[in-house]
Amino acid sequence: MKKSQIAGLLLVMIMAITTIGCGTQVSSGQRGVFFSKFGDGTEMGKIYQEGFNWHLPWNSMMVYKIQTSERKENLQVLSSDGATIRMEVSILFRPVINRIDSLQITIGPAYYDVKVAPTVRGIARTVAGRYKPEEIYSTKREELKESITTELRAEMVSHFIDIQDVLVRDVEIPAKISEAINFKLAADQEAQKMEFTIQKERLEADRKRIEAKGISDFQKIVSAGITNSLLKWKGIEATLKIAESNNTKVIIVGNDAGSLPVILGSDK
Repeated sequence: MKKSQIAGLLLVMIMAITTIGCGTQVSSGQRGVFFSKFGDGTEMGKIYQEGFNWHLPWNSMMVYKIQTSERKENLQVLSSDGATIRMEVSILFRPVINRIDSLQITIGPAYYDVKVAPTVRGIARTVAGRYKPEEIYSTKREELKESITTELRAEMVSHFIDIQDVLVRDVEIPAKISEAINFKLAADQEAQKMEFTIQKERLEADRKRIEAKGISDFQKIVSAGITNSLLKWKGIEATLKIAESNNTKVIIVGNDAGSLPVILGSDK
């Protein structure tokens, strides 16, 4: 091979290697920040979109994922009474898209490990210290989650990081406290059942009392309308009807004014 051919081949190889380093691919769901090595450093005010972006080989472009990312943290915190609580939380986050250049010069691509992770651990410990173990375990878990999310979001916005949500996935409390909570829940359920039974019996007693009063009132009304004169008149009517019948009968009339006839008879 002639020297001219070797020189040409070397030139092609150098150009190929140089060309490979003359650009950066920004993939879907990403944005880029340009850095000029011999110029002004990080280019502020311009965020590079998806696609292949050309630049000189000694310059570079930092690529940031702008899609939502998730990171899990296993935390150990203390409740208000000093009990050790273990929590598994998920942090949903992404950079503030139009401020990636500012994020680049203040924290850099490892912003989660540098800023988000330590901050969420500190906030979780502070917030958990406001609650009792049973509240973190059951009744106040949603409130705990909202407090952590709100405080973390407020802290990160000034660092150009968007906290979209914090999810409390699991809470583990000491076994003795867990047993006490379960016992209390069972006792509460039993008390509610007993209260329901008592209320049911009370309603049944009220029903019977109302029924008895109704019967009593009815008897008073009926008794008030039954007089001796009415009874005598009904007795006379019955006596007349029996006397007019064809059956054999014996009518015995009482020996005082208040007595009613007594009829003894038989069918033919």
